[in-house]
Amino acid sequence: MADYLASIYGTEKDKVNCSFYFKIGSCRHGDRCSRKHVKPTFTPTILVRNVYKNPAHDPTCAMTEPELQEHFDAFYEDWYRELAMLGPLEEMHVCDNVGEHLVGNVYARYKAESDAAIAVDKLNDRYYAGFPLYAELCPVTDFREACCRQHEDRMCNRGGFCNFMHLRHPTADLRLELHDAQKAMLKAKGFEGIGRSSTRRRSSRSRSRSPARTSRRSSRWEEDDEARRSREPRESRP
Repeated sequence: MADYLASIYGTEKDKVNCSFYFKIGSCRHGDRCSRKHVKPTFTPTILVRNVYKNPAHDPTCAMTEPELQEHFDAFYEDWYRELAMLGPLEEMHVCDNVGEHLVGNVYARYKAESDAAIAVDKLNDRYYAGFPLYAELCPVTDFREACCRQHEDRMCNRGGFCNFMHLRHPTADLRLELHDAQKAMLKAKGFEGIGRSSTRRRSSRSRSRSPARTSRRSSRWEEDDEARRSREPRESRP
């Protein structure tokens, strides 16, 4: 019996635990879901909810597709470079769904679970584009299972309200540039693998902010960090 329960955990056959939360880290029913959302204690993946504001979701938007892509690339670069300063990134994804539980979500998977935990703590004390951030550890480790295959083939008939991830992708050149920048940053710090002590990595970060701030675009992080000093402390999370 125990083997059977383990085999169906997080699947649609599991009548106790929510399969959508297990696969995607988010469920349209939220706290009202009839099944359990088992929040991970240790995971390499983080979720920051409702961050990217796609101008195309505004009915009055007059931007062209190249302009929309440039807008997204600026956002993606800003976030990738900032998150990479908290630890080596394996991958980062941004949802382009319009459902409330997925719209604008940013997912990032680190090499080490310890870096993911540090990222959550730090991000929950940050603002971006004038709004406070809400980060959490996320159960997703295989984004192939979380993404809508029909959307990737341009065949999803649910549109933006699909409950699987519809990802927006950066341009290939930008993705390669960011990957190479992180690789150079880790090499400069003498990082050769996860086995290196976290103490050494953090002390290295304190000495060098990495190539992250050599971005050709302006950062919304720096603007908001400056503005945050003049704000009153935000309300604590429920």
